[in-house]
Amino acid sequence: MKRIKPSEGNKTFCMAPWTHTYLSPQTERRLCCASREPAQSFKQYIDTGNDAKEYKPLTLKEHWNSDHMKSVRLRMMAGEELPECQVCDHKLLNTDVYRSYWNQLFKDRVDEAYDSTDETGATTMQTISFDYRFNNLCNFKCRMCGDMLSSSWEAESRKNKTWSKESQPWMASPLREQIIKFQDTQVVQEFVEAVETKRIKEIYWCGGEPLMWDMHWKAMQRIIELGFAKEVYVRYNTNLSRTSFKGIKLFDLLPQFQDWQICSSLDGTGEVGEYIRDGLNYEQWLRNFKEGMAVAKTAREMRLDYTITMPGLLELKNMFDLSRELDTEILTKVMFTFSNDEILSPLALPKKLLHTIIDEALAYIEPLATRKQRSLIEVIKNLKNRETFTPTKKGKQRQENIDKIRKQDIKKILSRDERVLDWWTSI
Repeated sequence: MKRIKPSEGNKTFCMAPWTHTYLSPQTERRLCCASREPAQSFKQYIDTGNDAKEYKPLTLKEHWNSDHMKSVRLRMMAGEELPECQVCDHKLLNTDVYRSYWNQLFKDRVDEAYDSTDETGATTMQTISFDYRFNNLCNFKCRMCGDMLSSSWEAESRKNKTWSKESQPWMASPLREQIIKFQDTQVVQEFVEAVETKRIKEIYWCGGEPLMWDMHWKAMQRIIELGFAKEVYVRYNTNLSRTSFKGIKLFDLLPQFQDWQICSSLDGTGEVGEYIRDGLNYEQWLRNFKEGMAVAKTAREMRLDYTITMPGLLELKNMFDLSRELDTEILTKVMFTFSNDEILSPLALPKKLLHTIIDEALAYIEPLATRKQRSLIEVIKNLKNRETFTPTKKGKQRQENIDKIRKQDIKKILSRDERVLDWWTSI
């Protein structure tokens, strides 16, 4: 098979399959967190399908040069467009695609990737970048999330009996205990081994909520103790509801590393933000974020991470104002939408109304914007190029049922824009 390098025009090549590994809280392995691969055992929201019938977790060694990974590498080197990589190829999440991140981070290892890969697609390169979701422990129940990524969601589902063994088999015995055992033995062992051998060059702490994990704090301290923190780049996606753990302060640890980046999730200010991200105390979040800003030495170390939902559209101007007030970059993406049941997606709105809201926001934002709001502007402009869909009543009923459980009312949030409220009422 012909091999084409990025320098020769290969637009689909990505360094992730040679350097990075992702593991879900249910121990599903992926190319990365944005990859749309068929599920191995349990279908996640982004998966393209699930042919698996039983739980057969793979060790990192089994996965790294598996038939699937070898196929991915060969297709990438040939310049093929991979169905697994739709999110990057078609900018389904944001305009700054993940592929660009990997290719920039490991640009000095591109030649090594080609040279180390044999005719079968196997590579001798080792995993040096980890995104291990050790469990789903999280104190938030964000509206666009679910029980697979949040223990609080899971607890709510159990309490209200809104789950089933058929739809969430990983929540039932004996699978639940098998997963926990694999996490506590194999997964932890793999990660600890990478730390102890000083192999890790990059860690993505994402959850669940990583700042609630004992493993996070132990690993970060251990890397410092072993004396190679200056060789490691750490980045976070966190709700930033805490900044310390058992006396250890996050912002004492981070300056000891080569570089760091915190993307703090916030999908609206005040009441709207607290509705979308159940568990959020907006004023406490603001204090924690400013604590990080006080030690940040570059603009990229503390950034807002804004996922645009349908109710979050009402916060476009406020989130822009917050970015300016904090003088920080606002990374922006759109809620994943692969079903007409996803009524909280901004694409659930009628096209004319969606475009009107965006145009009104842009009229306010663009004259005042700096490069720190570039992502926000690009993403909402790109939204106008995407197809909207007609949401189902089932999707609306699901959100109303969650409102009843949480004693919330989406109509109160949507009443900030009567046009949106009228649309919601008409469904």
